[in-house]
Amino acid sequence: MTQELVMDATAYDLSQKTAEIIRRYNDVFQRHDPSALTELVAEDCVIENTVPAPDGARHAGKAACVGLWTAIATQAGTRFDIEETFVAGDRATIRWRYFMGDGNSLRGVNLMRVADGRIVEAMGYVKG
Repeated sequence: MTQELVMDATAYDLSQKTAEIIRRYNDVFQRHDPSALTELVAEDCVIENTVPAPDGARHAGKAACVGLWTAIATQAGTRFDIEETFVAGDRATIRWRYFMGDGNSLRGVNLMRVADGRIVEAMGYVKG
């Protein structure tokens, strides 16, 4: 079934709430400080990671998701440049560039979903 989102006052309010959650999520990686993850991630969160290629690994449950994102956020010598964040209702798309410790970089996108003020789904994709 295809989901259709029509922007009205209710959808606008939901988009604003989702945007705030995603802003706080992005801050985790910008500041290399994963302390906010515990309150941002739902118990039933699922991540489909970018590695290993081609399909990535699936991480299910709050502990697994917080653990993965903590490891990424605290990796020494790395950084994310957030190129664009687009929010519509309970969904967000984050376009980013990740710089590794050796100076190389890669570009990617995360497709996110928020429910009840917490991240419930994240699917990551990279170019190449």
